[in-house]
Amino acid sequence: MTRYPRDMTGYGKTPPAANWPNGAKIAVQIVLNYEEGGENNVLHGDAASEAFLSEITGAQPWPDQRHWNMESIYEYGSRAGFWRVHRMLGDLPVTVYGVATALARAPEQVAAMKASGWEIASHGLKWIEHKDMSEDEERAQIADAIRLHTEAVGESPRGWYTGRCSNNTIRLAAETGQFAYVADSYADDLPYWMKFDGQDQLIVPYTMDCNDMRFAIQAGFTNGEQFESYLKDSFDFLYAEGCAGQPKMLSIGLHCRLIGRPGRAAALMRAIEHFKSHEGVWFASRLDIAEHWAKENPPMSQTRPSEMDRDTFVTEFGGIFEHSPWIADGAYDLELGPTHDTAQGVHQMLARVFRAASEEQRLGVLTAHPDLAGKLAEAKRLTAESTAEQASVGLDSLTDDERSKLTAMNDAYTSKFGFPFIIAVRDNTKASIMEAFQRRIDSDRATEFSEACKQVERIAELRLIEKFSA
Repeated sequence: MTRYPRDMTGYGKTPPAANWPNGAKIAVQIVLNYEEGGENNVLHGDAASEAFLSEITGAQPWPDQRHWNMESIYEYGSRAGFWRVHRMLGDLPVTVYGVATALARAPEQVAAMKASGWEIASHGLKWIEHKDMSEDEERAQIADAIRLHTEAVGESPRGWYTGRCSNNTIRLAAETGQFAYVADSYADDLPYWMKFDGQDQLIVPYTMDCNDMRFAIQAGFTNGEQFESYLKDSFDFLYAEGCAGQPKMLSIGLHCRLIGRPGRAAALMRAIEHFKSHEGVWFASRLDIAEHWAKENPPMSQTRPSEMDRDTFVTEFGGIFEHSPWIADGAYDLELGPTHDTAQGVHQMLARVFRAASEEQRLGVLTAHPDLAGKLAEAKRLTAESTAEQASVGLDSLTDDERSKLTAMNDAYTSKFGFPFIIAVRDNTKASIMEAFQRRIDSDRATEFSEACKQVERIAELRLIEKFSA
């Protein structure tokens, strides 16, 4: 059995209603990363100097050495950049991603954050890579981050974002039961729930595109105008979606040492003024969004197909293809995962087994289908699905003349092709069914066998859509 853990489907074409406060068309969420003093540095017990997200594009770590230029670039963020951003955004509900060791070295900045009512979320213990850490080491780092954050700030963090994370980070953060949200995801424009060991964890996705980090990478922003334009375009597009009835969240990521430079700060200020010029804009902290989402769209307890055991899966879906549980049994052995926990997801897996089957096996599925308004219907021996489908277009209440005509057509069709006439009745009317019957009976067997198989798949799809909607 193979299970693919990634959810490539998400909300699909019908995302849940955000219902932002006061009917807002968009939620704008600004993050200020406070990392200065928590970066890689031999002074901090690290093996080398920092090399990430600075003005020195392509910098390399200096093993066992301090890097004066790198250190002073980071110091600009704490000494000048932070205060410039604080003056610009002090009246907005900003979320700070605070590296715990950096916060402990920033008493004046922390006091200013608190005075402005900014949310201070945890950005981990140190601004370093976590990908090679063992679970136990990373778990210990998370615990130390929470402890030191609480000491430095005066209260424990409600949000978490590692950034330079491992594949275990979200699970380990959720394991603490500490956080209203975890932000180590870039997978959506809306919050979503994940479950770890039976515990629901809200994910409030972050951003790499509307992020000033792109000033510090190759092929990124080279001047403030590019950043401003990108923020405005992102806002305008999401605002239009909100006006059309699908409000989303715009995340913006900032770093003191990057956006705090005057030429970039000017661009941010112009973008903020553009946002403020629109009605129906909710500026919110990530905690505001998390608490709102948990109230409006709480986690739903449901049994997911990808989490079912074989017997349960076959019981639930064994009748989707008429009297052919072997199809569901075969689908269970495919690469099921969260992305298949929808009507279309299960249908794809069932259809794959059906399409890969021999012609003889597929013929068996065709012959398992009943005649339309035939003897099994008269004897009330149809499956519940077939009974409801035939009744939906009035095939359970035919006139004597209609029944006689349909019986003759059934007999002629089955005699010619060796399987009953099959059509997705829910896509049709009584009249269109009769028209299709008369048209298809003139086909050759190969053409009709192919058409019958397509109709079987469509019937299965409609059954699954109805099952999941219920």
